[in-house]
Amino acid sequence: MNIRSVCVIGGSGFIGSHVVRLLCASALPVRVPTRNRERARQELILLPTAEAFTADVHDAATLRRTVAGCDAVINLVGVLDGRNDGFQRNHVELPARIVSACRDAGVKRLLHVSSLGAAADAPSEYQRSKAKGEAVIAAAAEHGIATTIFRPSVVFGRGDHFLNLFARLARAFPVLPLGCADAKFQPVYVEDVARAILASLGNTSTFGERYDLCGPTVYTLRELVEYACSVLGLGRSVIALPDGLAWLQAAVLEHLPGRLMTRDNVLSMQVDNVCGCPFPAVFGFEPTPLEAVAPGYLAERTPRSRYRGFRYRAGR
Repeated sequence: MNIRSVCVIGGSGFIGSHVVRLLCASALPVRVPTRNRERARQELILLPTAEAFTADVHDAATLRRTVAGCDAVINLVGVLDGRNDGFQRNHVELPARIVSACRDAGVKRLLHVSSLGAAADAPSEYQRSKAKGEAVIAAAAEHGIATTIFRPSVVFGRGDHFLNLFARLARAFPVLPLGCADAKFQPVYVEDVARAILASLGNTSTFGERYDLCGPTVYTLRELVEYACSVLGLGRSVIALPDGLAWLQAAVLEHLPGRLMTRDNVLSMQVDNVCGCPFPAVFGFEPTPLEAVAPGYLAERTPRSRYRGFRYRAGR
């Protein structure tokens, strides 16, 4: 399939900014609708083929105009906050509107980022809503739209909301009480997710497929927190909380500014967030180890820390 222009919905976000940069590096014109054009411009201003503009993608007519004339649409919208029906609105209703807009505008290629662990019978509302969104996207094939769905584990990289959260907490507190300490994750590098999306764009062998995306190593949540502390050179005590206290901790945190943890997050961690398969060979590369990247941004305030990533990549 010949792709000459792309609309990236959610293109000013964490994963989106990496996807847009790679698309622009391939000299593809990229449309990026956003709620905050000025914020998006800060991320995209140096990318010559990216066009960021203010648009309400939840409005059907606006969305139809936004995707019109594009050969492909990439949907990266996801939220961790289920308040005000956020999961239903962003994970289910928006994908349905995107499919309708693509159908009406004649867009024949649709790529969608979901989440590892999405399932109709999953314990959390977040995971169940993601599964509903996947079903909506997959059904677009009935309208002649070629779809590909990506299901990444937690995504790490500069600017992430995962390892950076642990680093901030480690800097602020000498003791870290941790709920669901034994929950397992297989973090995947944001650049690898972006590369997989770009590699799939015009590749007909990826049409109709769903790909689980994970890094090379499985960690417990405790191991990830302890790793963040070690990169920072901080000796912190990590205390695993029993289930009851973990639930209570989340109930308190979800009502505080920043919502560091919610009870729905706790439910999500009842299922290990790991892949049962290797990184998909169709993309032609191996996933990046967390240790090769994380030291360069977790402790970037300390010049010495940058060399850890360099040494890892050099095999020293």
